[in-house]
Amino acid sequence: MSIETKNAIIESTSLSTSDHGVLIGYLHLDYGGSGQGFGGITLYLPKSFTHYNILSPAGHWIYRVMEIAGVEKWGDLPGKTVRVKAENFKVHAIGHIVKDDWFNPVEDFANINEESK
Repeated sequence: MSIETKNAIIESTSLSTSDHGVLIGYLHLDYGGSGQGFGGITLYLPKSFTHYNILSPAGHWIYRVMEIAGVEKWGDLPGKTVRVKAENFKVHAIGHIVKDDWFNPVEDFANINEESK
């Protein structure tokens, strides 16, 4: 089997936690008559996993936004309600609408070095 190079159009994307609770991303590619998926790699493990570690700030940010809003798919965010800690020109944190669960990226990312020790 040989690897070939061909052109593709990204038909759609998905970010989801619906596969075992880990953050996974996919690109759905259209070759013009056929298609294929690219991705499926775990981008982020939540705190419930014993080998949790913020090794991916981007994955952590995406996962926590989805977790706070209570969605499994990025595309389901529009229309969801969250609480906000904000001042005039900056939102510092978003929180779950019912649970006492807040996401403040500055605080979370300040702890990256501490968690990786």
